[in-house]
Formats: sequence, C-alpha cells, structure tokens
Amino acid sequence: MSRVLVTGAASGLGAALVARFVADGHQVLSTDVGADGSAPYLKLDVRNPADWDAAVAWCQDNWGGLDLLVNNAGIATGGRIEVETLDEWDRVVDINLMGVVRGCRAFVPLFKRQRSGYIVNTASAAGLVHPPMMSSYNTVKAGVVALSETLSHELRPYGIDVSVVCPSFFRTNLADSIRGADSAMAATARQLIEKSPRSADDIASVVAAGIKKKQHLIIPDQPARIAFWTKRLARPLYDRQMRKIAARAHQRATDGR
Repeated sequence: MSRVLVTGAASGLGAALVARFVADGHQVLSTDVGADGSAPYLKLDVRNPADWDAAVAWCQDNWGGLDLLVNNAGIATGGRIEVETLDEWDRVVDINLMGVVRGCRAFVPLFKRQRSGYIVNTASAAGLVHPPMMSSYNTVKAGVVALSETLSHELRPYGIDVSVVCPSFFRTNLADSIRGADSAMAATARQLIEKSPRSADDIASVVAAGIKKKQHLIIPDQPARIAFWTKRLARPLYDRQMRKIAARAHQRATDGR
C-alpha cells in the first residue's frame, strides 16, 4: 500500500485519480484550494509555500512519509499573443508551472531522506505539441515536461522516480477556470473540452496503469499520441495542420465570430 498526495483533487482528473488510487487500496490525501473536502483532506493552494510546508508536515506526522506526489492542480488558459494580458500570463505561470515547482521543492528533501519516492506531474499534450492561440498554456505545460525530464535524471541517484502526464482534451470542468481577454479562444477551448469523447475516469485509468509501470512519459489517449508522433516523425504534416488551425482562427476573428 502506498501513501499518495494529489493536488487539485476536488474535481476533474484529480478526483478521478483519487478514486482510482483508493480503489486500488492506497492511502490518499486529497488537497485543493477549497476549505472542505472528504477526509483525509487538506487545503492546499499550490501558490502558497506555507501550504506546501503544511502538507509535508501532515504526511510526516500522520504517515511517517510519502510514497507518491501527484502535482495535478492547474487551470485552463489561452489566447492570441496580443490579446491575452500579462496578468493572465502571470496567473497561469504561478499555478500551472510554479505550483509544480513548489510541490517538487517541498517534497524532494523528504524523498531524499527516505531514499525513495515518486513524483507524477500533470502536464498536457500542449506540453509536447503547440497549437496556435495557446501561447501561455503551451509554454507552462512545456515547462512542466522539461522540469519532469530534468528531475527524472537528477533524482534517480536517490531512488526517486518521475513521470509526466500529457493528455489531450477530455471532459472535465477545467473550462470553468478560463478567465481572459480573448473570449473567442475561451469559447473554442470550452467546446473542445465539453465535446470530447473521453472522460476524466478514462484518462485516470490509463494514467494509473502508467504509474504502476513507472513510465516517464504517460500519453493516455490516442489523439495526443498521434499528435506527438506526427510532430516527431512527419514534421511537414504537423506544421501544415497547425497552420490550418491558425488560418481558421484568423478567419473567425476576421468575420467577428
């Protein structure tokens, strides 16, 4: 039985992962920004270093350590480069990238003392392939991918494993977190999320299997895998597809849609 902490556990992929871990017999500490949650639950704002310190203390006091940290909390964002504001950039960097950095920094000393531990960071297919009109989201998710690869090598001598999860769109309430000046981009993102044939439970099932195998790069759905391998093996085709997406977005903006 493993001791597991999941951030962003109140909904979406976080909640689905918690349910999967519990069903598999693990001890799970759910964390999120809200004050209330099902026990065991801890309020944790990934932007707040004091909350991270409290999470480490909770794991030490109640469990004597931690086996698996899942840095899953995040928000959706995006927009054309001249439309999305710098405040929006600051917000998504602080949550989606620095929230993961803070989590790793908080728990790595404990893992090193244990000479064991496992970090799983939720990124996105947007961390591997980079569609237009998603500069901020692509950038932070690519940062999570880079951080995860770096730490997978850096922490290996201490017996610490690292994985990164890169799904494409799936049904969740993530679209509710979109705030920003580019309302057209927000509407497109919401449509892609809400009309996806994949649920959070579908993604969680594949992610859990990848964690059991300690796969470094976990790409849990076919559209994300196709996009990833198209970029790597058929770059001209990938570039043409990205330019088509950009052209359609330009036409919508020109038409006022």
